[in-house]
Amino acid sequence: MTMEELFWGDAGIALSIVGTGLAAVGVLANGTEEQIGTWVPQMYGDADDVKVAAFCSSEPDAGSDVASMRTRAVYDEAKDEWVLNGTKTWATNGGIANVHVVVAVVDPELGSKGHASFIVPPNTPGLPGPEVPEARHPRLPHRRGRPGGRPDPRPLPPGRQGQARRAPRPRPGEGQGGRRAREERRDGHLRGLPPRRRRHGRWHRPRCVRGGLDYAKTRVQFGRPIIENQGVAFQLADMATRIDAARLLVWRASWMATAGKPFTSAEGSMSKLYASEVAKEVTAQAIQILGGNGYTREYPVERMHRDAAIYTIFEGTSEIQRLVISRTIAK
Repeated sequence: MTMEELFWGDAGIALSIVGTGLAAVGVLANGTEEQIGTWVPQMYGDADDVKVAAFCSSEPDAGSDVASMRTRAVYDEAKDEWVLNGTKTWATNGGIANVHVVVAVVDPELGSKGHASFIVPPNTPGLPGPEVPEARHPRLPHRRGRPGGRPDPRPLPPGRQGQARRAPRPRPGEGQGGRRAREERRDGHLRGLPPRRRRHGRWHRPRCVRGGLDYAKTRVQFGRPIIENQGVAFQLADMATRIDAARLLVWRASWMATAGKPFTSAEGSMSKLYASEVAKEVTAQAIQILGGNGYTREYPVERMHRDAAIYTIFEGTSEIQRLVISRTIAK
């Protein structure tokens, strides 16, 4: 509920606040007790000194295809530390975060199993500020950075199994670095922390329906409010119905994650796919109801639509979610 209220006001600012959860889950899921106790508090700060964190996985040539990651981590035996070199992009809070969690390749020969996550503390030498690419919505805090620094000398081990100096030691049967990176992104929504970005998409829908409904009640054409036209009324009815369906899918996935129940039928992917697609589609419908006014910045629905569009792309595109769902139901 808190997530919905935050995103009701402003998606860009709220996303920067709650995006820290992705990095925090990366540490909570894989880190040692010492790392958790040291770094997670620094990701959030306190009421007087609020901090944010960033989870850095995507690269210019490695988005959904985590296995094609190029950022390298090399252990410097003389200095007893790891050295990271590479480029990360589309990292929420990237470059402005107090703590970065960076996924890098430790052993290229192992493919996706050779990935590990590294904690990069603030003011690490070689970590430059962000390059903000031009986007349709400049307030969304997705940044591009080029980490070339020296992180916490103790990388996050896959599955809490510990880390050899040069290669991760996976947990038998599930210690896949690429898989862990994908799971960390998923867990940011659905394990231990609120399902943020599924809920993020939902704030656009109730607000845009309310905006469309209020406009339809007051906009008079041909001598009567346009809400009295079935074409408009039915459109609003469909929007409200799809919103509730998306909400229930998200709440089910949230309950399963909180209860520790596995997503045996791709429930997490279903909620991400449907909620994000509905967010984009109903905001577009709201613009249509408002007509030319919906296309202007005088009304908020055009901003809601621009905000909503990203949710079908990041944290697993709709195409990837459909791939996960289809493979799951085909088993």
